[in-house]
Amino acid sequence: MVKISKESKSPLLPVRYPTPDFFVCDLFDAVPKGDMAAMEHPIFSLSTKPDTRIRRYEHNGRFVEITPSVKGLATMHDRDVLIYCISQLMAGLNDKREVSQIVRFKAYDLLQATNRITNGQGYEGLKAAFERLRGTTISTNITTGGEEQFDIFGLIDRAKIVRQTRDGRMQEIEIKLSDWVYNAIKAKEVLTLHRDYFRLRKPLERRMYELARKHCGAKSKWCISLDLLQKKCGSNSTSREFKRLVMNIIRQDEKHQHMPDYSLHLDGKQVVFRNRGTMHKKEESGQKTLALLSPDAYEKARRAAPSWDIHYLEQEWRNWIKEAPKHPDKAFVGFCCKWFETRGRA
Repeated sequence: MVKISKESKSPLLPVRYPTPDFFVCDLFDAVPKGDMAAMEHPIFSLSTKPDTRIRRYEHNGRFVEITPSVKGLATMHDRDVLIYCISQLMAGLNDKREVSQIVRFKAYDLLQATNRITNGQGYEGLKAAFERLRGTTISTNITTGGEEQFDIFGLIDRAKIVRQTRDGRMQEIEIKLSDWVYNAIKAKEVLTLHRDYFRLRKPLERRMYELARKHCGAKSKWCISLDLLQKKCGSNSTSREFKRLVMNIIRQDEKHQHMPDYSLHLDGKQVVFRNRGTMHKKEESGQKTLALLSPDAYEKARRAAPSWDIHYLEQEWRNWIKEAPKHPDKAFVGFCCKWFETRGRA
């Protein structure tokens, strides 16, 4: 048997459900999405142990104070629950369906969609996540959906087990999102996340990716000082320890290129994030995300609109379309057919 050294092993978690229906419930026809307020501000704990300290973050006139319950602050991995709910509601909005502040889903679906284990430990971890999300309270003047919140509220208002199996394992869950999160969804103040986000092992990796996604976006690079990065991550480590943790991630990324969408390196006292160019027109503020078209789609489009420049038509289509379609190839070919019907030959 060949041994795999720690150095050669990928820092990413394995894809636990590599089947085509990995993202279940048609949820990730629209890919995972996170709310921008939580991506910008250090709401979630980086610790894997109960974090019971009260934290207050202030920057550019905005503040957020997060108070844990006795079970600790909601963690970066607990955030998966919110990402799942946000993504489900955004998929509904994009399909012109009516959505609600109350989200009902199967626990098994969430565990699969977020690449978690589906044994008893996975279900217990999910239940603990609900408790920390409900117990974590926030006071802030950060706006979501144009509404400024000064009251105290939780990340979720409640979590309810609607149905469970005979052995007591939760089967169907109902969550009521807080006004703060729901306002962000209605205003489409969300950003698309890479699916490998759920494969990142370390909470700090996830937090650094979120910050890059928010601040670098589709730009070529983004620089941030180590001190400000630590503040935005909400790390309680010493400056020296934080630098060591960041350097470990940088070394691993240089070896494995495991960080989604962005590479990173240290330049003096600044961390530099560089866009890998893996995002295809991922637009800010929760707007449409259009995948690349297949060669077959271009060929069909040429037949549908003979004599027209197919790349010109593609640009017209991308500018015209309001929401990301489930089947981009078919949508583009249909657009070309309609274009030719109304305008004829070029």
